[in-house]
Amino acid sequence: MSRVTQVQNFARAGYLARAIVYFLIGYIALTTGRGSGATDILSQIEEMPAGHVVLALVGLGLLGYGVFRIYGAAIDIEGGGTTPKGIAKRLGHVASGLGHLFLAYVAIKTAFGAGSGGSGSGGGGQEEAASMVLGFPGGWIVLAFIGLCFIGAGFEQAKKAYTGKFMGKLDADTPHFVKYLGHAGYAARAVVFLIIGWFTVKAALAEQGSQVRGVGGAISSLQDNGWLFTLVAIGFLLFGLFSLAMARYRTIRNEDVLERLKREAKKHS
Repeated sequence: MSRVTQVQNFARAGYLARAIVYFLIGYIALTTGRGSGATDILSQIEEMPAGHVVLALVGLGLLGYGVFRIYGAAIDIEGGGTTPKGIAKRLGHVASGLGHLFLAYVAIKTAFGAGSGGSGSGGGGQEEAASMVLGFPGGWIVLAFIGLCFIGAGFEQAKKAYTGKFMGKLDADTPHFVKYLGHAGYAARAVVFLIIGWFTVKAALAEQGSQVRGVGGAISSLQDNGWLFTLVAIGFLLFGLFSLAMARYRTIRNEDVLERLKREAKKHS
């Protein structure tokens, strides 16, 4: 199996796991009228028939995706180079990879009966982490920076939703309707990331970790705005379907990246 195929297989396994998580976040929000974070979703999966088996498979997929994101950042899989923008993207991929590795750890631990330690839709885990950061000298600056990073990521998601450049990561024979799934999904993610960033900056300025919100808390904050809550929930559900398409059609098309992977494979052969 070539190095390119190995990398793509890691990515596709991860996209499949991500599809399950996002689809369930959207579905539960639509059917219950409340937001749920990723750790909440893992707890929901545990309660399903054969939930421990499904959870273990999801955990392995998330593990693969986390490894893919970090490895992709290391080899500059998107060809961003060493420009400030390229480095920022790669750091974002590392952060994403670490986040998915944590979710993989939670999923696998829960699958083997150790308990998920879910934090609830309000984001208790995030609140504890924020409070810990605020406990350090100048911690509010660090927390504010994290919030600004989320806001920046939100605008980046909005840009993806608008331009549709995400289709460049898929095979040429990908069905056209997948593009619309991506538009809706990235738009929903943009809204949620912006809300998370806003709450995080507010928490930093007030030096109150209890104001921080995760994905579930961000979605729940929209409950008073019924139509926006519904659109974001649908967007997350559609992003789950888009991730399913990514699991099927994701490919590496950047020629420079392909050449680097081939050279690396030769070094280790």
